[in-house]
Amino acid sequence: MWGQDKQDIKRATDGEQEAGDSESGAAASKEGGEDISAFVGKGVEFKGTISYSGTVRIDGSLDGEIRTDGTLLIGEEAVIQAKVSAGTIVCKGKITGDVVAKERVKLRAPAVVNGSVKTPMLSMEDGVLFNGGLEMSQAVRESPQGATVHALGGSSAPGVKRVNG
Repeated sequence: MWGQDKQDIKRATDGEQEAGDSESGAAASKEGGEDISAFVGKGVEFKGTISYSGTVRIDGSLDGEIRTDGTLLIGEEAVIQAKVSAGTIVCKGKITGDVVAKERVKLRAPAVVNGSVKTPMLSMEDGVLFNGGLEMSQAVRESPQGATVHALGGSSAPGVKRVNG
């Protein structure tokens, strides 16, 4: 039992990485391999702007703005009311506000997000509550040469054209 508790704590501080994740080692090390630069603990209330590089974990309450190219880890007890801009965001807590991530957003149960999210990659577990807009900002991939695009149901829709190769 004690060993399991220690494992849970290690996983929580290592970027919320779960043993069952099928992510590549590079992504896992990028997310959790960095040392945590700062920690806003449970019961701590912070108002203002946080700007940093590296990894920050928040388990308390934050009202304001978060800006970074690094990683933001939001614990299960965290309550964030802020405009958030980060490289990678891993959230198990509550965010109210607009979220922009340059790399990815991972919403893990029991996360609650109220606001818009803009990111090239989004993963969301069962049990997450998401109320807001989503914009996948990654560039649209081109269709392979000679591919045909059809509207659902086989009917032709305005703006859908056949690509002849």
